Amino acid sequence: MLQLSKFPIKTLKSAPKVSDNRSTSLLLQAGFIRQEMAGAYNYLPFGLKVLRKIESIVREEMNSLGAQEILMPALGSKEHWEQTGRWDKVDVLFKLPASTGKEYALNPTHEELVTPLLGEFIQSYKDLEFGVYQIQNKFRNEKRAKSGLLRGREFLMKDLYSFHKSEETLLVYYEEVKASYKRVFDRLGLGNDTYETIAGGGDFTTLNSHEYQTILGIGEDNIYICNECNTSHNEEVVDSSIGFVCFKCKSKNHRIEKASEVGNIFPLMTKFTDSFDVKYTDSDGKAKEVYMGCYGIGISRLVGVIAEYFMDEKGLVWPEHIAPATHYIIVMGDNLDKAITLSKKLEADGKEVIIDDREKVGFGQKASDADLLGIPYRIVLSDKTLEAGGYELKSRLSDETQIIAL
Repeated sequence: MLQLSKFPIKTLKSAPKVSDNRSTSLLLQAGFIRQEMAGAYNYLPFGLKVLRKIESIVREEMNSLGAQEILMPALGSKEHWEQTGRWDKVDVLFKLPASTGKEYALNPTHEELVTPLLGEFIQSYKDLEFGVYQIQNKFRNEKRAKSGLLRGREFLMKDLYSFHKSEETLLVYYEEVKASYKRVFDRLGLGNDTYETIAGGGDFTTLNSHEYQTILGIGEDNIYICNECNTSHNEEVVDSSIGFVCFKCKSKNHRIEKASEVGNIFPLMTKFTDSFDVKYTDSDGKAKEVYMGCYGIGISRLVGVIAEYFMDEKGLVWPEHIAPATHYIIVMGDNLDKAITLSKKLEADGKEVIIDDREKVGFGQKASDADLLGIPYRIVLSDKTLEAGGYELKSRLSDETQIIAL
């Protein structure tokens, strides 16, 4: 349990305006984050809890694919980036000078590292197929970073890389990752409004990729959704000369939605393994090309997207399984001991509890903070509720209250 009387982080009376979205202001007001500079944020205890719970869900789904977790450095060598031809092509690449006169990349993605790293272990067809992933801070030299957690210069990302014997087996795995991503966004409560979206290949592939776009009023992307088959398309793949034609069913009937990208997957084919001459020997003794895919999820961006998606006029609203706590106990009068006893009982049932035992803070302020923080359940423990038979329980999403016996 956490007692607010012993907690150093305080809420603010008003929401600071540091970005172009309200959710970032609420996260600042509620004490979840603090801005270090545009595009870079400190995560305070409540914010870090939400971040880690999202990370845990993503990790569970990656492990269910049979992928192995690794960790690579944030710094990458200029030589590897030049070897793939991307040193001067990726416009958001941070380039860092070193004391020796060399330059290093501050990686926004890790194909230049993971391909030669895993290439060492790929010799025979018996060494394939497999996937590895990491959850690590990435860096992008964004010209504009005024969208809070939705557009960062430093951000936490899950990146998965898979290695295959053929295009066919790559595409089978690609579909398995799609199913895994659907489970991730369903578990985060975003599934109904998150669309697998056909997109361009960017700096990764000449083929179409797929993005995962969550409908959001402040989203940076326009997605074109076919009204006949529900297939979603990023605006970048819509032919401006002929207008929208669905890639799947060829219908022109569509709607346009604002959305925020929360994930992406790319069929890299042999683009990077060719650059590093990664091959394997097949059962017939012939050298064959290794096929790759890469698959990202923006974990810190999801904190901002979920905050924006669920917030209401009172503040943040978190799904129970990613909230920083499940219950917020407001203590009024001389009832702290009873609150601690109740908290221990809730924790024994797997719940997480915040006790608002702050002195000289009235009920109105405590109730407002409970709403601002977005804790799913509020409990009031006072002389009045005890006289009524116990404690008062209220859901964050309802105005109804009930008295529960202690």
